Amino acid sequence: MQVDLRARVAIVTGAAQGIGQAIAIQLAANGAHVAILDIDVEKAQETAGQLRAAGGKCLVLHADVSSAAQVAEAVEGVVRQLGGIDILVNNAGINLASGREPIHRYAEADWSRILRVDLDGVFYSSKAVIPHLISRGAGRIVNIASVLGLVPARLQSAFVAAKAGVINLTKSMALELAPHNILVNAIAPGSTLTPVTERFIYAPDGTYSDKTQSLLSHIPLGRPAQPREIASAALFLVAPEASYITGSTLTVDGGWTAGYIRDW
Repeated sequence: MQVDLRARVAIVTGAAQGIGQAIAIQLAANGAHVAILDIDVEKAQETAGQLRAAGGKCLVLHADVSSAAQVAEAVEGVVRQLGGIDILVNNAGINLASGREPIHRYAEADWSRILRVDLDGVFYSSKAVIPHLISRGAGRIVNIASVLGLVPARLQSAFVAAKAGVINLTKSMALELAPHNILVNAIAPGSTLTPVTERFIYAPDGTYSDKTQSLLSHIPLGRPAQPREIASAALFLVAPEASYITGSTLTVDGGWTAGYIRDW
């Protein structure tokens, strides 16, 4: 997929690895100048190296999206160094593999940590970037949500709540920003194979574990997504050709939420 993003400036949060990295690579491959905002500057610089080796222009700035002050400072740095902002991809997010408990035993610290990054982070980054998009007279915002923002899961109340919040926040932002020609959409990925999830997807011998087989049995395509498949959806939503799409959630889940029921 090739689109014309030449001279466009894009911010991708949490792009040091995984889905964010794949999105940054896709945007740069299509001509965008990419600013990576991440807490892991070392890994982010490795991603930036890949972009620059391919001829892209890339900037790395440290920012914890759960801090409004850090995000605001980083956004101003992008404007100073790259001349403005046209695209924001709110990708940074976390979930916890440990501490998964029913809600009456769910740790308050875990709840707060996930909500601060996964939902507050979208708010802080958007709030800092939107005035610059308005000054441009147009812009695109893509929020990375999750299928668990559409359908519930046990023992993950904070993540489910945060991602559901991201989806409805996306719709609210789309309504408010449409008069400024700023389009706001979300992507709801299903299970995706990233460095963080890889150790949970595969057994030590490289085969699918029994737990993973059970998970994949609910996915009609029978496999996890690759990060580049999520990135292609993001590329589509920021492309000039997607000029009449706003307030939508694009589900990229291999059919997970299509109502698939296994044979009994």
